[in-house]
Amino acid sequence: MNILSFDTATRSASVALMMDGALVGEILINDKRTHSQKLMPMLESLMSLADMSIDDIDLLAVCVGPGSFTGIRIAVATVKAISHAKNLPIVAINSMENIAFNVMDSSKRIISILDAQSGNVYCGMYRSVEDNNYCVVEAIDVISLEQLSNRLECSPENYIIVGEALDKYRAKLNFDNVEFASPDKNVSRASSLCSIAKIKYDKGLDVYDCYTILPKYLRKSQAEMQYDEKQRKAKENEI
Repeated sequence: MNILSFDTATRSASVALMMDGALVGEILINDKRTHSQKLMPMLESLMSLADMSIDDIDLLAVCVGPGSFTGIRIAVATVKAISHAKNLPIVAINSMENIAFNVMDSSKRIISILDAQSGNVYCGMYRSVEDNNYCVVEAIDVISLEQLSNRLECSPENYIIVGEALDKYRAKLNFDNVEFASPDKNVSRASSLCSIAKIKYDKGLDVYDCYTILPKYLRKSQAEMQYDEKQRKAKENEI
């Protein structure tokens, strides 16, 4: 099975290609250019270097968030277009499980985090099981950094924390029972999506088509929250 995956939900943008369980190639860029400028040239380069075309693909995988609202839409729109044109199934994978997969060889509880702004983080908890597989300990949610910090400090468990938010919040999560993933593990990667997609597809989990695949935002965008606040104040002034 040939799997093509896309990830633009976080700071990095990446595409990857897996053939019969082996990674053929991955292109990842983590810079300040917008993902909309990167994604199609990256896809074209990857397919050219692999001497393959979209017609050779059997399955698509995409990171559906949470993360950057604009970034999520870019990758989801791309796979929807390819799926529609080639009638390909799509496996949806959330950002937390994708990042956690980078350290799935750890025996500790895995906590993946992304910055949700305003002192909050997107958070998910996982643990590895046999055959390079994993299970969800706690589903993804938006929690305050204070909640996460208090929980870690009081817990008898040992944890490894992974994700981009470590750059910002490392000092506030530094406890004796906490290990931090190395910087290279904190980047969300399309190659991990390929591996997870194979596991999910074989189990019939989170498989969609171009009409049913949806982003996973978890919360409203900053613009939506500002609009709601403006509407609330306007109603208060009318009273």
